[in-house]
Amino acid sequence: MIRKANNNDVKSIQRLINGFAKERLVLPRSPIQIYENLRDFILVEKKGSIVGCCALHVCWENLAEIKSLAVSAEFQNKGLGNKLVNKALDEAGELGIRRIFVLTPIPDFFEKRGFRKVDKEILPSKIWQECVNCTNYMDCNEIPMLFTIPEDRHVP
Repeated sequence: MIRKANNNDVKSIQRLINGFAKERLVLPRSPIQIYENLRDFILVEKKGSIVGCCALHVCWENLAEIKSLAVSAEFQNKGLGNKLVNKALDEAGELGIRRIFVLTPIPDFFEKRGFRKVDKEILPSKIWQECVNCTNYMDCNEIPMLFTIPEDRHVP
């Protein structure tokens, strides 16, 4: 089941994300960061457990970021990451946002979903404020990628 997060999910979200953060696949998240952005999170729940998550964070008038994409190891390669990304893209479209970016160390996953590598300078400088406080700041492995929802795709 894919659903939006609620307060009861914070510990599970943090555990899932921070497990992947140890491998430098996503950035670590504190409970306060998750609570402050709780409405951004989309979850996959199986038998009462959170097995996947991602967040769609609105950055600007026509720009959002997909963050914290993580799927439990036992549920990988079953299409759940793709479903989460698609749900985030649908949500962006519903909000009238056509440009969605991601900063990722795994560009192949996103390229298969229509994202393209871009120069980080095309993204607003506000985005890089989080980078200054990042534990990987001096050794960043993330590649900026952008997806543009086509004009012919229905957006309310």
